[in-house]
Amino acid sequence: MSASLTLVVLMAVLYAAGVYIMLERSLTRVLIGFVLVGNATNLLIFIMSGRPGSSPIITGTALDAGMADPVPQVLMLTAIVINFGITALILALIYRSWWLARLGDEGDDLADEHAGETASSSEENFRSSSEDDAAVQASLDAGEEEAR
Repeated sequence: MSASLTLVVLMAVLYAAGVYIMLERSLTRVLIGFVLVGNATNLLIFIMSGRPGSSPIITGTALDAGMADPVPQVLMLTAIVINFGITALILALIYRSWWLARLGDEGDDLADEHAGETASSSEENFRSSSEDDAAVQASLDAGEEEAR
C-alpha cells in the first residue's frame, strides 16, 4: 500500500501548524502546538507502518509472510503515552502560572504565623551537637527504664 497523499499533506500541515503555534510565547499556544505535533507524529508512524496484514501471531506456517509488523503499532502507543505525559506537565505549568498571576504582588509567599517572633541571634535557632547527643542518650535511657 502506498501512502495516501491526503495523509501526507495532513501530516505536513499538522507539523507546520504545530511548530508555528509552539513558537508563540503563551503556554496555552505551546500546549496546542505540542498536541498538533504529537498527532502529526502519530500520522507519520501510521504512514510508515506499511500495508495492513494479519495479526502477528507466529504459527510456523507459510502464511506468516502476510503478518503486520507490530513495531509501528508499539511506537504509536509509546508516542501517545509520551504526548499525554508532556501534555499533563504543560497543563500543570499553565495552572501554576495562572495561580501565580492571580496572587499578584504577594507572590508565592505564605503568611508566616510567627512573623513577629524573630530570634535575636542564630545561636538560639540551632542546638549544638552535644545537646543532640544528650537528648538521644536521655531518650535511650527512658526506653530502657520502660522495658524493665
